Amino acid sequence: MEKAPTMVIEVTVISAEGLRMNRRQPVKKNAFVVLRSDPFNTRSTGMDTQGGSCPSWNEKLVMELPVHARFITVEAHSGNKAIGSANIPVTDFSGGFLPENSMSFLSYRLRDASGEKNGIVNLSVKVRGGSGKSRCSASCARPWTGFPVENKVSNGIVTGIPVFYR
Repeated sequence: MEKAPTMVIEVTVISAEGLRMNRRQPVKKNAFVVLRSDPFNTRSTGMDTQGGSCPSWNEKLVMELPVHARFITVEAHSGNKAIGSANIPVTDFSGGFLPENSMSFLSYRLRDASGEKNGIVNLSVKVRGGSGKSRCSASCARPWTGFPVENKVSNGIVTGIPVFYR
């Protein structure tokens, strides 16, 4: 059985800001971040025991990411409690828009389990490549083709739905 194509990503978890245990209580210590591409592929930073509600890690996490993955999840924890998470679209750092090995600096709003805002996580992502032949986004996986419009053939990209209007 052949292994699915993957790309290798380096995610440097830089820091977080404004983390809270609940609405009124800021995080005091033992904050860490978990990065997931699927339930079986996770990486974690070490605990920041000093940073409080603005922890700093500057820790590089390297992981394989299937080329069909649509997002990775970043979760902030304090001790054994998950305090916020964000889903990062893979197209934010990949998809043929950036050259391989270029670094993207990104910041994402974290949301707690009830959907309330709960801080920001700052990170950088670099796509190193991998076993995949193509790292295009889903939109460039198949070529665009034209179709007849009023007895003409369009070779461009059409957005929207054509509607006959009288």
